[in-house]
Amino acid sequence: MPEQKLDINLPEEIAKGTYSNLAIISHSNTEFIIDFASIMPGLPKSNVCSRIIMTPQNAKRLLRALADNISKFEEQNGVIVDQQETIPPMMNGGALA
Repeated sequence: MPEQKLDINLPEEIAKGTYSNLAIISHSNTEFIIDFASIMPGLPKSNVCSRIIMTPQNAKRLLRALADNISKFEEQNGVIVDQQETIPPMMNGGALA
């Protein structure tokens, strides 16, 4: 089976990226919702800067791709130390990352 090539355009305003140090993850029976935000020291409020909505199948693909990339990163750079910060628990079954 020949390899299928994907032509993906990355607009300049998207390529610059958006900083996030918080992801709020929730789901329904048909989709996963990931809200990205940035919490800054001394500021009591944070705004969601991006929301990604995915099917459960694509969310699982993302999980695998992240795990693969983290594994490769740690092979090259050493183990990432996860310093859990005190963040209030989410309501309605959501999770923070």
